[in-house]
Amino acid sequence: MPINHLLRLLGLLLVPCALAQAADFPSRPMRYVVAFPPGGVNDAIARILSQRMSDVLNVPVIVDNRPGAGGNLGSELVAKAAPDGHTVLNISTAQAISQSLYAKLGYSLERDLTPVILLASSPLIVALHPGVNARGVRDLIAASKVQPIRFSSGGIGTISHLSGEMLSRAVGFAGIHVPYKGGGPASVDLIAGQVQMMINAVTDIAPAAKAGRMRAVGTMAEKRHPQLPDVATLPEQGYKDFVLNNWVGIVAPVGTPKDRVQKLYATIASIMKEPAIAERVVSYAFDAAIAPPEQFAKHIRSEVQRFAKAVKESGAKAE
Repeated sequence: MPINHLLRLLGLLLVPCALAQAADFPSRPMRYVVAFPPGGVNDAIARILSQRMSDVLNVPVIVDNRPGAGGNLGSELVAKAAPDGHTVLNISTAQAISQSLYAKLGYSLERDLTPVILLASSPLIVALHPGVNARGVRDLIAASKVQPIRFSSGGIGTISHLSGEMLSRAVGFAGIHVPYKGGGPASVDLIAGQVQMMINAVTDIAPAAKAGRMRAVGTMAEKRHPQLPDVATLPEQGYKDFVLNNWVGIVAPVGTPKDRVQKLYATIASIMKEPAIAERVVSYAFDAAIAPPEQFAKHIRSEVQRFAKAVKESGAKAE
């Protein structure tokens, strides 16, 4: 028999086997690792999804919080797990930053983990102390020329730090970074006037902005956010290429069979479109940004490169 006919026959024989594997998956409880403590957005979205995944897949889907080292402990755990689809990891912008922020990592986001689905994203907001005489980014630039703007962050190498450095280089305002141990203390000192600016998530900025304790002056997105409809986007203010957000997605160990990855993607994408689930995700100021594995892989690659440049330019190193 010619070799090409033999290969075609072999392929036909393998198709039913692959379909049978996908049909039998998952065959036991799944572990959904979150590399951060309970209570944050990563944990919240994982718990929203895990309950419905359990219902749809007919097996328990257990959220397993493994915090530490900026999300790297949990990420490394999943990178070394059996590639059978029963262990997945919730990732966010933090893991993309870690690839260049840490000199030594026990895993590679692109080499050791395979994308399953991009879930949702939420834009960052530029917020000022009300005492700063600025209503937009151009005012901010002008104010910084009189006196450099002190901007707070949740720590060196966090997205609230790097976004400030990136904005400074993109628009040319003079800024001085003031790192804190977490976003909470950074917000408190902005409200108290110890610093003049902070860039953070909508959930952290919107309540204080609505109460008048902060002034939101720019949304790092292509469209205005429903929670801050009066705040113009940076593209609206003339900075067309400056879009920056926090995003969440799911990956699995590299080598996970493609049919299982595809089944997970199809299942989770369908769940994300359920009105009740979408409403809960929106309550955390995230919007669905569903993308399949191939598209998510491109997004991860782009984000790793983007933040590698920011880390290098800022000189940030993991503490």
